[in-house]
Amino acid sequence: MDWAGIAIRFALYLDLMLASGLAAFALTAPAGTARVMPLRAVLVACGCLGLALSAGGLLVMTAAMAGTTLAQVDREALTMIVDETPYGAAWTIRMVALVLAVGSASTVRGTVSARVRTAASAAAFALAAATLAWGGHGAMSEGALGALHLGADILHLLAAAFWMGSLLGLVLLVARPAARMDAGHLNLSWRALHGFSRAGTASVAIIVVTGIVNGWLVLGPDGLSGLTSTLYGQLLLAKLAAFAAMVGLASLNRFRLTPALGSVASSGAARREIGALRLSLAFEAALGIAVLALVAWLGTLEPVSAAG
Repeated sequence: MDWAGIAIRFALYLDLMLASGLAAFALTAPAGTARVMPLRAVLVACGCLGLALSAGGLLVMTAAMAGTTLAQVDREALTMIVDETPYGAAWTIRMVALVLAVGSASTVRGTVSARVRTAASAAAFALAAATLAWGGHGAMSEGALGALHLGADILHLLAAAFWMGSLLGLVLLVARPAARMDAGHLNLSWRALHGFSRAGTASVAIIVVTGIVNGWLVLGPDGLSGLTSTLYGQLLLAKLAAFAAMVGLASLNRFRLTPALGSVASSGAARREIGALRLSLAFEAALGIAVLALVAWLGTLEPVSAAG
């Protein structure tokens, strides 16, 4: 098992999806939300980490494709992967996008508006996250079906990124110390949660539709029978179970916990409601991280249909 490759894939998924989603959340959340989060520091840190992880990922991929150890990878092999493969082209685009993302996020205040900086960072991080599709099964198909598969993969990634990054933003809002959780912040948190509930529903719909498309293209009609008897199928079922649990928690947040916070936000006394939201969002985020770990592992395995 290529544990180094799985670990780097997981770290890249988590890093780029959190960054692109958080930047998008900051753009769509109520005015003032970005000012109460360490947005700039998080985006710069994620961009720098993404550059380092991408460099490590290139080494691991080159070693795997060349059939050598990491220590045996040389400049010639790296150049061949970067210049002559679709993965290398996607990797180059990602590195450029990450440099632009870091540059946009770290632009000196006053030179451009905060919203313009955030929008530029969001676009660059989204482009970087989209290139991850070239490291999965969607890049292995050809022709019209290959284009459909890759397109569905990219939409799947971006919708999931918005969900995960928004979760991070919401956690940052509700995790504020009680001493600083005044009525104004409670109202801002409620409006952010309420606004995300609509966008989150759209994200879930996109994830479900593109997931069905990807599943059909990867497994085919004959692959369903092997879901319980192969490692790939078992991991896929675990991923679906974790996703279903995330949807359940998201529904709880939307229909019970967020309205409960809204009913008491103006009073400034919402310790119980904030505590419930903190717990629910933490569990939802933990499940999302588990899903990304499973996705990173699945991307290194042969699909059920191909295996059997």
